[in-house]
Amino acid sequence: MKIFLYILLFAFIAIQFIHINKTNPKVRTDLKAPENVKKIIKESCYNCHSNETDWPWYSGVAPVSWFVAADVNDGRKRLNFSEWKIASRSKVKEIKKKIFDEINKGEMPPQRYIYLHPAAEITFNELQAIKRWAASDR
Repeated sequence: MKIFLYILLFAFIAIQFIHINKTNPKVRTDLKAPENVKKIIKESCYNCHSNETDWPWYSGVAPVSWFVAADVNDGRKRLNFSEWKIASRSKVKEIKKKIFDEINKGEMPPQRYIYLHPAAEITFNELQAIKRWAASDR
């Protein structure tokens, strides 16, 4: 049993040397939305959906760091508010529809994210404000 624990400890230490990409690329543009909506989105969505990620301390500890980086990279790929104004008008309409649909389904922000970041939880009224914004100009 002791040898197993030593092997486990060695493996844990060894995986800390596996580098992951935790970068914040240059912010090219910013979200165009009413200030109240922008504030809600910045507080609840920007960590995964912008180039302004605030990397928490545990994002430096493997294997958790691998999951955090994968979530951020996936979130940026799906929707990146730091690239917002670069998108065509039709793409913005498509993105706003997806935002509306995700909120309607209760899938954003994910519950596992809220568990670690309770300040990112969105109230019913805040969700309604985002939905009104997302439904506009569509």
